[in-house]
Amino acid sequence: MNIISLFSGAGGLDLGFEQAGFKTIWANEYDKEIWETFEKNFKDTILDKRSIVKIPSSDIPETLGLIGGPPCQSWSEAGKSRGINDDRGQLFFEFIRVLRDKKPLFFLAENVSGMLAPKHSEALENIKNHFIDSGYNLSFKLMNAHNYGIPQDRKRIFFIGFRNDLNIDFKFPAESKEKKFLQDAIFDLKESALAGKEKNYTNGDNCKLDNHEYMIGGYSSMFMSRNRVRSWDEPSFTIQAGGRHAPLHPQAPKMLLVEQNKRIFVPSKENLYRRLTIRECARVQTFPDTHKFYYKNLTAGYKMVGNAVPPNLAYILAKSIIQYLK
Repeated sequence: MNIISLFSGAGGLDLGFEQAGFKTIWANEYDKEIWETFEKNFKDTILDKRSIVKIPSSDIPETLGLIGGPPCQSWSEAGKSRGINDDRGQLFFEFIRVLRDKKPLFFLAENVSGMLAPKHSEALENIKNHFIDSGYNLSFKLMNAHNYGIPQDRKRIFFIGFRNDLNIDFKFPAESKEKKFLQDAIFDLKESALAGKEKNYTNGDNCKLDNHEYMIGGYSSMFMSRNRVRSWDEPSFTIQAGGRHAPLHPQAPKMLLVEQNKRIFVPSKENLYRRLTIRECARVQTFPDTHKFYYKNLTAGYKMVGNAVPPNLAYILAKSIIQYLK
């Protein structure tokens, strides 16, 4: 069951789909900081490193399915939210171009919940209509990963479509009754974390577990405006692409409110506050420990992990897609 992957990143979607029985034969990723991580974790996949806008459809193999997460910064609540007016937002149309030219049986596209903001409603309807006009029966849903056995609150939207001639009316899988929390994901790692080196360079092979190192440095006033600690028996905050905004480790007590939009670390407990390591973030995202991330600076590691789709969520969606194809 061969598929292709666009905007592949560190391979969260690809990993979940491969665990479900698919095989990514060709992938595209333009960010050179990600290439080594993808190639070493997907050794049998051809990785095209050109910008998608420069790849003619004739260079892309025929495929059963197309998956990907077009760049989401332009839609994000945390960004400037220019949406489709941003060059990165328009990369969604490159995904649609490949879809129309290759005509796979199905596609899956993922993006941030910021796409649902009222100011983007017209652009969102435009994208939905492009999928439908491409000849696909479209299903669309906002999903919180925590409702599907992932130990974090992570709201993302998914577009899934099947080619019209298949006459498939796809329904998203039911939510899981089992909930996972921070203690399920990272409790065994609490004693072995390493602080990043000066300027947040990696410790490399000195980490007892690959990537089990955390970013050092101060916290912005925006970061300190909210509590950033979740307890062991809670799901993690959303794992973001920026290391400076990584959630704090649950060994620390909740931050104290001193006035509106200002919190502090509990006095005399300051030593307990540290960011989650890249490996802890990867665990929260449900990457297996065998999925190693390659980088020189920790910022690149956090970015790869935070931008990924949780592999276990991708697996659930991929298994559902298989059932409909059967």
